Amino acid sequence: MASNAGPRLNIDNINPHVREAKYAVRGELAVKSEEYRAALAKGASDLPFSQVISANIGNPQQLDQKPLTFFRQVLSILENPLLLEKGDVLINHLGYQPDVLERAKTLLGHVGSVGAYSASNGVPAIRQSIADFLERRDGFPANQADIYLSAGASSGVNTLLHVICANEKSGILVPIPQYPLYTASLSVLNAHCVPYLLDEQKNWGTDLATIKASYEKAKAEGIDVRAIVIINPGNPTGASLSEADIRAVLDFARQKRLVVLADEVYQTNVFVGEFISFKRTLRQLQAENPNGGFDAVELASLHSVSKGMVGECGHRGGYFELVNFDPQVQAEIYKFVSIMLCAPVIGQCLVELMVNPPRPGEPSYELYDREYNSIFNGLRERATALHKAFEQMEGVECGEPQGSMYLFPTIKLPAGAAEAAAKEGRTPDEFYCMRLLDATGVCVVPGSGFGQKEGTLHFRTTFLAPGTEWVGSIVKFHKEFVEKYR
Repeated sequence: MASNAGPRLNIDNINPHVREAKYAVRGELAVKSEEYRAALAKGASDLPFSQVISANIGNPQQLDQKPLTFFRQVLSILENPLLLEKGDVLINHLGYQPDVLERAKTLLGHVGSVGAYSASNGVPAIRQSIADFLERRDGFPANQADIYLSAGASSGVNTLLHVICANEKSGILVPIPQYPLYTASLSVLNAHCVPYLLDEQKNWGTDLATIKASYEKAKAEGIDVRAIVIINPGNPTGASLSEADIRAVLDFARQKRLVVLADEVYQTNVFVGEFISFKRTLRQLQAENPNGGFDAVELASLHSVSKGMVGECGHRGGYFELVNFDPQVQAEIYKFVSIMLCAPVIGQCLVELMVNPPRPGEPSYELYDREYNSIFNGLRERATALHKAFEQMEGVECGEPQGSMYLFPTIKLPAGAAEAAAKEGRTPDEFYCMRLLDATGVCVVPGSGFGQKEGTLHFRTTFLAPGTEWVGSIVKFHKEFVEKYR
């Protein structure tokens, strides 16, 4: 007779695909860092550090990036429309500008209440505002019917992968190193990640020969390769792709009939060169090759309020735009987002503010522009300072900061460190990152959590945290670590 003792679910009988998924940026190191943070909050005095620096995840406002005033003022009215009855108090005593009140009234006119559901794919007027932004950005028209609001870009990725991956033979080309959302999502879907290595010697650019080789190998193994993921600017690498790289990827997608998933959430975090969108480049290729097959290249591009100078991760706002998708497929995508209801409406409103911020001559523009540039310049300065610190560290190599919020240095560790790591059942880079956390309170992510070329070691760190003391603690730790295990 079967026993009824114990819970119905256990680690052996839950969905094995969930169990097998890995998500390093929120993994063991992150959990341990939060334990340290809680201990410090309770007054622990036996730790060798006085604060925890969560450099493991791009969470700007956790690391003291200040919200943009215009955005939060508008949101405050959206959440409490009664404030509009005290407009004189807002303007004369609380620093609100008239255009804040006007924007809030306009958005309330479109959404009614941020506590109500919107259309499944988002508020039509907000989708139109995104379409207008895309036209200004790229110089080509956009149709609001092809735009879907999402709960951050992650939700959009989840939607698209669910629709693209038909069965266990479906495969998606994913850059290595990559943001582990992609490998984790594909694991849960029981689909194939088809990895292609980025070229570290070329500032982590794409290498078409490598992509082709990965594609052909997967096809030979019976995998139905359906799409290619591009993260631009890169996560975890920070690389910004050239127009030539983007054109090469789109041409390969045309040849092999691949859907292109362009993760462009760091498009305003560019320090070297300029951001070039996949949408603009695809439209240019279509115009240059009227009979060249580019009209059939399906592109889904994603953006989010979580990154850039907005940094509003917790509000969960984002969107994706579909280009050249079959109308019947779009109908199924609409059905999928309908099952999930709609993205948070307050997050949708924040997307509208991101794509349509104050403009020159408007009352809020001067403060917005000052705050925006201060955040951008601060990020660039901290990226440069961290890069210079890495240049001082023995066995550490790191390319010039190009964009996003991350650096992904190569580390060469003594043989003794690899032996010590093996005794703990860890990879050498994971062992290094764990010891770094224990000694300094700085939490970074080992390169193995993103994928890396065999025989190499890396770690990813954000440069969001203010100040320089934590950077100095990494330099000091590294010197002592190398000496210990030399």
